[in-house]
Amino acid sequence: MIDKLSKHLFDPQSDVSIESKLLKLLSLVRKHLSMEVAFISEFTNTDRVFKVVDNQTTNTCVSVGNSDPICETYCKKISDNELEQIIPNTLEHPITRNMPVTEKLNIGSYIGVPIVLSTGKVYGTFCCYKTILDNTLNDKDLSFLRLISEITTELIEKNVLSNILNNESKSLIENIIKTNDITIYFQPIFNLSTNQLSGYESLSRFFIEPYKTPDIWFKDAAKLGLGEALEILAIQNTLHCLDKFDEKAYITINTSPQHILSGSIDKALQSIDCNRIILEVTEHSPIVDYQAMRTALQPLRNRGVKLAIDDVGAGFSSFQHILELEADIIKLDISLTQNINTDRRKFLLAKALCGFAKAINCSIVAEGIENQEELSTLRKLGVDNVQGYFIGRPAPIEDAIQYQTITL
Repeated sequence: MIDKLSKHLFDPQSDVSIESKLLKLLSLVRKHLSMEVAFISEFTNTDRVFKVVDNQTTNTCVSVGNSDPICETYCKKISDNELEQIIPNTLEHPITRNMPVTEKLNIGSYIGVPIVLSTGKVYGTFCCYKTILDNTLNDKDLSFLRLISEITTELIEKNVLSNILNNESKSLIENIIKTNDITIYFQPIFNLSTNQLSGYESLSRFFIEPYKTPDIWFKDAAKLGLGEALEILAIQNTLHCLDKFDEKAYITINTSPQHILSGSIDKALQSIDCNRIILEVTEHSPIVDYQAMRTALQPLRNRGVKLAIDDVGAGFSSFQHILELEADIIKLDISLTQNINTDRRKFLLAKALCGFAKAINCSIVAEGIENQEELSTLRKLGVDNVQGYFIGRPAPIEDAIQYQTITL
């Protein structure tokens, strides 16, 4: 059972939080030992703090975040070997009967073990108690608690490491925002009817250590509550370059639905010629309320903003985005365009999408073009625009503007 429990708790595919897993362990131990309260504590320099609590009593003193002076707790004395790890009757014990915390928490019987990290540092304790004495507590119970505590320690260490990494990542992202350390690259998009540049996709680049791809930086920022600030900064940097391009060239800007819904995108595009702006929403971006999204997009569209759905062909969500949001542009994903010249199934799906797009007055951009054969096939399909390494790589603005004089 323990092996199955451990495998479940450390499943890398699980999206259950570590706090939830720790609470499950507390509940398991509390019920197994017939206790009323189980908790995991953390030691600070001055206090014992309740970090995770399973409390079946009405005593609210044992609640997450509450604390006591560390020197006045069972936890500290147990970790210092000044107190036994099993105390069947706290009122008869020579030490615990005189401790104020015994009455404060209404502790009748108690069992607890220190939580020692791999570094040797005592993190805190894993403890259980109930309000009445219990002379049945024995070494077998203590062995069970120690076993579960070992699993707990692994989870806590994982959580501690995660918090350290999150703090480091948050500090880095805050510094990126503070120093405006985002470089914008522009990838050209060419029209297959004119064979000339029609616009650019703006792409963020982060030239800092540790190296992470842009999507990871934005994902981490969102997780840490900095997603909007980072995305708006990238958009502002893009807009500062707008006047350096030919007036006929449009710019596509990747954005998250939640930032459209919040109104921050609308605010960022104030005083901008929005007829040259295309907002690009990926099929991987979930949209819960399409009506709210349409409402948020309307003032932007009234000012000339167009909407592109990215990664079409990579999943089902993109088709729902197209239908619900009345997209202006469909961007075929590289998974569909790659080897389209030799893969008949891809060819037929792209052909169907091109026909569908024309029927709803929507233009097509094919992404990820890497060779002449793919480009020629897309011409036959009647694709409107193309982009990819074969057409032109993302480049800083000084190099990107040169695509304005090139013909396919």
